[in-house]
Amino acid sequence: MRSKLRSLHVISQPSVPFSPPTRTRRDFYREEFLKHRACLEQQREYYSERAIADFDCALQRILAQLDRLCDADDADGRVSALLKQFDLVTRLSAWIDPKTVH
Repeated sequence: MRSKLRSLHVISQPSVPFSPPTRTRRDFYREEFLKHRACLEQQREYYSERAIADFDCALQRILAQLDRLCDADDADGRVSALLKQFDLVTRLSAWIDPKTVH
């Protein structure tokens, strides 16, 4: 027996390959700095208002220069060193579950 196939005519737009949104290095570093800010906020009771203000000032300077920092030849090293300095204050790395790190 022959099966009857029905044609289905679909009007479609030209096929465009799907590409998920790419996360840039700048976005990644921006998110990392903001994680430190959120971590500090959770520990606010342990810091003076002056210390938090100084942290925020440093954070704003870095975020304002992040594009330039990321364009430098040694960007990963420079930004990594800044993140380590922030980690000395927030201790964010101590809060991260090592099982979730790949």
